[in-house]
Amino acid sequence: MTKPSSATNPRNNASSNASASDRIELIQTFVRIVQAGSLSAAAAQLGTTQPTISRRLQLLERSLGLRLLQRSTHAMKLTEDGERCYERALDLLAGWESFEFDLRGAAHQAEGSLRVVVPHAFGQKQLIAALAEFMRRHPGITLEWLLYDRGADFIEHGIDCAIQVGEVTDPSMVAIHLAEVPRTLVAAPALLAQFPPPTHPRDLAAMPWLAIPHYYRRSITLTHRSSGEVCELNFQPRLISDSLYALSNAAVEGIGVFLGSTWLQNEHLDSGRLVQLFPDWEAATLPVSIIYPHARFYPARLRHFIETMREAMPAAVGSDARWRSPA
Repeated sequence: MTKPSSATNPRNNASSNASASDRIELIQTFVRIVQAGSLSAAAAQLGTTQPTISRRLQLLERSLGLRLLQRSTHAMKLTEDGERCYERALDLLAGWESFEFDLRGAAHQAEGSLRVVVPHAFGQKQLIAALAEFMRRHPGITLEWLLYDRGADFIEHGIDCAIQVGEVTDPSMVAIHLAEVPRTLVAAPALLAQFPPPTHPRDLAAMPWLAIPHYYRRSITLTHRSSGEVCELNFQPRLISDSLYALSNAAVEGIGVFLGSTWLQNEHLDSGRLVQLFPDWEAATLPVSIIYPHARFYPARLRHFIETMREAMPAAVGSDARWRSPA
């Protein structure tokens, strides 16, 4: 029996027309489709069009001779072969990046794309200089700088890493501690003029407050620097927001007392628009971490970005601490 030639075998045609690098791209596209949940979402994350993503998927399926996805108007589901392919694809891509990194080492020019989630307060100003330096050092990297004050779904949105303020409680995430954010208790002179001068932090309970729910809502704990006395202060917030900038500006307008990041308050304190309350009492600092999902291998672009944030964050938040990545 004569073996079919590549000219008459579409599977052989698809395989022969794709180089090794092309196949890697097709597999990367397939993985992104699965992680994004749809072809349109994968196209948006990869910066291309849905027809292009569809063609890549079809070419991969033809080259493998397998149906990987079952698609309808409203749903997409991996076939049994698709599930096996996805698991093997993750191993293959991790191995490929590890292979490149080991062989090319420091001489390897990091490239590709990163999707990074950053809180608004950091992302608009504090980390822009560090971001610019990172991009000058690594011109082959394209970066999406996504400003969210709430956690993002890493899988649904194709997120590579995120900067998080506060304790990290998700066991599925790797967390590298970058710095500690000092906080300062402040109020506008106009607000203070409406009340008897407070002599102890507990006197502040009679004043209106501003609250940021992720860090405090109806109470704070203050500790005296020298005596160690602890004051549990309960209050009724008048304005609640998830935006540090909004609350800082509201404090300047005299709407309420605010416990906010020191780096954000310094300009207002220097100008006299805000007054620091009870400087001998302090609230606990807030940890800042960079987080990302556990993986078999981390690409060079992510490693370089983590190092940049480790260098930049302490100065950005006015923290004296420098932290090392856990072993």
